[in-house]
Amino acid sequence: MDKRAAIVLAVIFGGLFAVLFGFMFLAWSAVKTATGNSGLDETSVGARIGIIEAKGAIGDGGQGIDADKIVKQLKKYEKDDEIRAIVLRVDSPGGAVAPSQEIYDAVKRVKARKKVVVSMGNLAASGGYYISAPADKIYAEPGTLTGSIGVIFMHFNVRGLLEIAKVEETTLKTGKYKDTLSPFRPIQDTDREEIQGISDDVYGQFVKAVAEGRGIPEAKVRELAEGRIYTGRRAKELKLVDELGGLDDAIAAAWALAGQSGEPKLQYPAHEHDFSLRDLMKSMFQGAAEGVHSAVTHDSGGLQLLAPALVK
Repeated sequence: MDKRAAIVLAVIFGGLFAVLFGFMFLAWSAVKTATGNSGLDETSVGARIGIIEAKGAIGDGGQGIDADKIVKQLKKYEKDDEIRAIVLRVDSPGGAVAPSQEIYDAVKRVKARKKVVVSMGNLAASGGYYISAPADKIYAEPGTLTGSIGVIFMHFNVRGLLEIAKVEETTLKTGKYKDTLSPFRPIQDTDREEIQGISDDVYGQFVKAVAEGRGIPEAKVRELAEGRIYTGRRAKELKLVDELGGLDDAIAAAWALAGQSGEPKLQYPAHEHDFSLRDLMKSMFQGAAEGVHSAVTHDSGGLQLLAPALVK
């Protein structure tokens, strides 16, 4: 290929690149607008509030709250110097113990560096309250259902169903407690003792976490606990939450606690299906490079490789 042809190809590809970039930028802007995401993407700069949503059952990664994802996002916001405070939006009936403790520990750790404000939605009970307790400030609506500080184990005995179906079950075990809470037999005294001991231990951990997070003596927390559910209004009277209000109030409080003024700027976690302008640029340059390489080496057909590269 002579110099003149190379210049012509360069002009053609440069023009196509500019047109395609303009088109893709407009498409990206339209998609971001259509999604209604009021937060900022990862390319945004300046002081802002990081928003994290914890909705659903804790420990149910499929439909509810995935503790690993929440902890990962908290760490990400913790390391970002431009995230001045964090608002954790909680709408959860609770869930598994260990994942609740993982989120609790992460919130407690982040709180040492940045202000954390919780905004309770319709429900923030049991594990939902557990993960809220260490925050600097907790907001709840008057009708929010919260509290339910307690631990529950459930046992179902399906022995009768097996007998109706004429199915016989046999258990062979090597440890006294190996079949604790087996659904194929009635609950026994050894089951009650073992599970009650576990329940009391976990309950004690829950009470201690609430006491430390809210600055309330453990004895007082035990008086308020016992699995009771409170409205947001009653919870405020009992000092289980700090203020009555919604998400906007929590955001304004976090902005002020962070020492900022003016209109709060927000950042939401990027969804897995979202793509940023940075991703678009990377794809565009990759596609253009592959197209030019193909045109120079094969003299034809280079344009056919550009568009597919953009949607990899």
